[in-house]
Amino acid sequence: MIRTGVTICAPATSGGGAIAIIRISGPESISISEKIFSPSDNELSINSLPGYTVVYGDIIEGSETIDDVLLTLFRSPHSYTGEDSIEISCHASSYIQRRILELLVKNGAKPAFPGEFTQRAFLNGKMDLSQAEAVADVIASASEASHRIAMSQMRGGFSSEIKKLRSDLLQFASMIELELDFGEEDVEFADRKELKELILKVKSISDSLASSFKVGNAIKNGIPVVIVGKPNSGKSTLLNALLMEEKAIVSEIPGTTRDIIEDTINIDEIEYRFIDTAGLHDTFDIIESLGIKKTHEKIIQASVVMLIDEAIDSIIDINTRVKNIRHIIEGLDKKLMIIINKSDLAGDDLLDDLRNNIDVKSGEELLFISAKNKTGLEILHKKLSEVVDKGMLSSDSVIINNIRHYDALINISGSLERVIAGFDVNLPEDLIAIDIRQAIHYLGEITGEITSDDILSNIFRNFCIGK
Repeated sequence: MIRTGVTICAPATSGGGAIAIIRISGPESISISEKIFSPSDNELSINSLPGYTVVYGDIIEGSETIDDVLLTLFRSPHSYTGEDSIEISCHASSYIQRRILELLVKNGAKPAFPGEFTQRAFLNGKMDLSQAEAVADVIASASEASHRIAMSQMRGGFSSEIKKLRSDLLQFASMIELELDFGEEDVEFADRKELKELILKVKSISDSLASSFKVGNAIKNGIPVVIVGKPNSGKSTLLNALLMEEKAIVSEIPGTTRDIIEDTINIDEIEYRFIDTAGLHDTFDIIESLGIKKTHEKIIQASVVMLIDEAIDSIIDINTRVKNIRHIIEGLDKKLMIIINKSDLAGDDLLDDLRNNIDVKSGEELLFISAKNKTGLEILHKKLSEVVDKGMLSSDSVIINNIRHYDALINISGSLERVIAGFDVNLPEDLIAIDIRQAIHYLGEITGEITSDDILSNIFRNFCIGK
């Protein structure tokens, strides 16, 4: 995927607007653009202009004018990619965009691969690898919180932390390896007490960053909330009430929902992915059975499980269903919310009886609502918003949301754990140095100081074309 010396082009905007941008980057960006662009001022030559210059003119092919455009010039190294770059702002007609791209290719440019512009920015030192990955997260952000985390990482908040840790470890590793070169002279360049303190500090920071992944990943991908319960308990009605639209079919006929229905809403800056499922019960219907099987799968995948029951159900039946859900999620880190629906049909005495006798464990929630009348939804929103640690979001703490970074941090922690154990049993310096070097390697993998073509290809192929 890595192409050097090649000039690439691609649309940089999606459809739907009035204006589109065609992006060009590479050594021949300016010369190729000159072949298809005619400035309104005939005295101007693009090649003679300084960077950050915008020129009005026409895209032409022979005597035919394709469109009137604005051409923006960026000169190396002061561009997104670090190369000479051109951006053509044209009208957003798909025909016009296609013609401009065809002209660029006809004159020597190559269509860009997904993520190739950002890959070049990384290879040319405009950003490190973790910042490059954050570009995709900024584009994909669907909530204020996910956007904030992605912007922090793109601006280097995470990578600056990693680079400092790596620099400290490199300094001590070089001291230890210098000692090994003078092994027969019994000299000590690295203070063992200081080194152990540094290792403990780096490990603590790595562990703290790794522990933030649960929150970061949930914010990035949306918090999955599965709605389960017996047929006709009001699951689909609740989903519609939460989404404020008729997303799911509501019917008095049991078993209406046979497949999984999903949609998202934002609550206090966080995106929640609600999943309506088939009713849990015994059935001989093959299609309905498949839906119930999917329900069990979604329960395992969810962060929050909403068990919907009816206020008019017997307490024994409710507690049995609660127990069954607990059995499914036992040992898994999930929030159980027991939602008693149709509470408008029950009197105060019955509601008090339910509050006092439904089996609710520590950390679980018991809420009373009427999905049909949309009562009790405010407290439900509040309890959902408490699932995420907002304190972490409001602080200046770095939050990671990338599984590759998380895996590297876990490996760093493991390597440093072995270093600490080696100090405790007076392990030889050459063996300790191996584990320190391993931790340095994993830190370098995060920022891209150590990488491979396979890693780069895997990262950038998930980008959109034009970025």
